[in-house]
Amino acid sequence: MVQKPTEQPYAVAYYYKVKWGHYEEFLRLFKKNHWPLLKAEQEQGRILRVEAYQPTFHGEGRADWHFMTVIVYKNWNAVIDQSGREELLRRLFPDQERFQAEERRRFELLEAHWDVPLTPVPLDR
Repeated sequence: MVQKPTEQPYAVAYYYKVKWGHYEEFLRLFKKNHWPLLKAEQEQGRILRVEAYQPTFHGEGRADWHFMTVIVYKNWNAVIDQSGREELLRRLFPDQERFQAEERRRFELLEAHWDVPLTPVPLDR
């Protein structure tokens, strides 16, 4: 029996283009404030896998992105259902004022950010 798309794992790529000279600060804040959330959601089973990438080469100089994560969610519903996330954030980061300020700063460091939900393309069919 074929599973409905909503029951299958679903991947989303998250791209970040960081302002010149701020990559290290962005990465530090990502690891401090966002990575613990992703790990906790992985422990809960909402997320199956998280991978992070940066370009190996500068390419032709366009530098469309500087940092990317690919998150594989349990299913499509896990992508869109944010219930319980606020409670999890309060538990992980009791100093919410500081957490919110650092998250604002992390996004101030960006020139652009975009999310790309990915649809698999079967090549053997």
